[in-house]
Amino acid sequence: MIQSLPNLITVGRIILVPVVIWAITSGNMLLAFWVFVAAGISDAVDGFIAKRFNAQTEFGAYLDPIADKALLMSIYVTLSIEGLLPRWIVIAVVSRDIMIMGAVVLSWIMNKPVEIHPLIVSKLNTAAQIALAALVLASSGFKFDPGQLMSVLLVLAGGLTIVSAAAYLVEWMKHIASEPEPGK
Repeated sequence: MIQSLPNLITVGRIILVPVVIWAITSGNMLLAFWVFVAAGISDAVDGFIAKRFNAQTEFGAYLDPIADKALLMSIYVTLSIEGLLPRWIVIAVVSRDIMIMGAVVLSWIMNKPVEIHPLIVSKLNTAAQIALAALVLASSGFKFDPGQLMSVLLVLAGGLTIVSAAAYLVEWMKHIASEPEPGK
């Protein structure tokens, strides 16, 4: 049972994606904020359970980042459509993730599968993207002006997104150019 609990929590996070999109498009930004917070807590909880109880699975290793990306990309696109985020940041975030997914698929097709290991810049990027989404949802839901913090987070998230995309591209190009290990 404990083996599947982190995966069930992750599936629950995926189920929250249409809920948060509905909340944003319905103008219920407070609900959207709290659903986003719940999704974030569920991400921490499933990771803790998986590590603490040695309940990590290959399925979960693939599912968890898919859930995270589905949530963040959906929120960014929806917030942009609602006029709450500028298009350029959404284009940067979505393009980066599509580039990474495309590189993974292309590597697999070329019979040179690549293992994705999060880079430090990628972790910082994700934190900045989450902070920006949380700020937009919170400021809209709780009706406060985020002031310059919004501009700072926009620039930070945008810059880290571009640097992270470039870093992954460099790593992927090194991988594709490398010779296969003996025995593989």
